[in-house]
Amino acid sequence: MDVSPEASSLSQGLRLVRLVTDREKQGRQLLGVSQLAAELDMEQSRVSRLAQELCDLGLLERVDRGPFRTGPRFFSLAASLNAGWVLQSRGELEELVSAFGLRSRLSVRDGVRVLLLRSSTNNSVLGGFAKPGMVTPVWCTGSGRALLWDHSVTEIESLLADVNFIGVGGPAAAHSASEVAGLMERDRLRGFVLAAEEFEHGVWELAVPIREAGGRIVSALSVLGSRSSLEAAAPEIAAVLQATSLRLGSPAHLGLKPLSP
Repeated sequence: MDVSPEASSLSQGLRLVRLVTDREKQGRQLLGVSQLAAELDMEQSRVSRLAQELCDLGLLERVDRGPFRTGPRFFSLAASLNAGWVLQSRGELEELVSAFGLRSRLSVRDGVRVLLLRSSTNNSVLGGFAKPGMVTPVWCTGSGRALLWDHSVTEIESLLADVNFIGVGGPAAAHSASEVAGLMERDRLRGFVLAAEEFEHGVWELAVPIREAGGRIVSALSVLGSRSSLEAAAPEIAAVLQATSLRLGSPAHLGLKPLSP
């Protein structure tokens, strides 16, 4: 499969975060843009843009144009992985692998972005390039739209008002807030989100929200595969995902607050 520009950006961003965090953990000198570019063998302008985006996300930070260091959002994400229900999800994700042979994921929302918290270990199976800690759009991923399940049309339009839809996502990605709302309405009738090639060519994602005891959505549970593995079996798979989401959403497991309202 060809690597999309979105995939390339996420992969390069992850390399950048890893380099910064590894140097900080090892107590080595922190680096600026030109030094990071040299270490990563990337164009300086590219590193500058990626680093700024990562700072905007809070995954990196830079004081007074000095060297880059790990940002506060990186630590909050790392801390969330130790929450009881996220730890519990590891076994649940592998159960889904055993049942269906599909890749499975647990994700949370941060504004218009989705943060992947945990994924199953069957990385050789079709299911996209994203790894835990990586960021994807909320409007053209199954997990993202599951996290928007309770949003009204007005709330979706407000959330996505400043989004640039051009050039993002797969061949079936929405290109406006109204299109996203239409997809949400269709999926609510089904009772689950089925995103067909909305983020990556050839990849289908089936997702359901996970709710806390009070009913608030705190994360999304999803599986990814091909059309042949998901389309016909979607209702059966969705029923299993919904049962799993109820277990993960039980008071005994929940403990993570959403990263943004």
